[in-house]
Amino acid sequence: MSTMKTNSLLCLPFKGRFGGVFVVLFCLPLLLMAGKRDYMKDPKYLAGAVPEVDGIVTFQKNFSVTDKSEQQIYDIVAAYVKNTLISGGIQKQQPQYTRIISEEKGSGTIMARIEEYMTFNKTFFEIDQTRFRYLISASVKGQKVSLVLTQISYYYNENMDGKNGVPYKAEEWITDKVAINKKGTRLYPRSGKFRRMTVDRVQAIFEGFMDALSTMEVEEQVLTKKRKGIVEE
Repeated sequence: MSTMKTNSLLCLPFKGRFGGVFVVLFCLPLLLMAGKRDYMKDPKYLAGAVPEVDGIVTFQKNFSVTDKSEQQIYDIVAAYVKNTLISGGIQKQQPQYTRIISEEKGSGTIMARIEEYMTFNKTFFEIDQTRFRYLISASVKGQKVSLVLTQISYYYNENMDGKNGVPYKAEEWITDKVAINKKGTRLYPRSGKFRRMTVDRVQAIFEGFMDALSTMEVEEQVLTKKRKGIVEE
């Protein structure tokens, strides 16, 4: 497996039957480079985007659900962990990375390890992706939900048989100290894509929990949706 490499071919006109196809192929690397430049300097992924607790990368989300009972909330949270995160993870090859660690219904807590594919770029010819591993913990007390996602690591550039990949821990790869330049203005190229995708994926996971617990109100003819019954902290 290899990462996609861009080049500096100019988008020159090409006459003939297949001219349009060649123009698209020549321009595509430049478009990809433009997109890359955009996120490398995006404040969303710069200082503070990857929080740490005692030196460990740890994302947290707290919110309240106002229109459901504690038991209803827990049942939905547990179902989301099992039916979305576990079911969507990599299970057949290495089941030890995708499984429920503990479930204590009495205390309203469920914890799971997840391994899933994180895709940076995919074309007809190649795919650039990594295994994304993390520990997710969800606790429900009354109407309050606390989510913690930590112990993040990656397994990158593996062979077709899943061997000889390169392991990275989040603490050595995507923190402010190692992933952002000294001026704090842009991400480093190699680790930047990991940091960006991790921030986006964690946000999507947290929003997935809130969506599952929400009563969705359709507004403006399905153009937008509004969560009802969720109060973020």
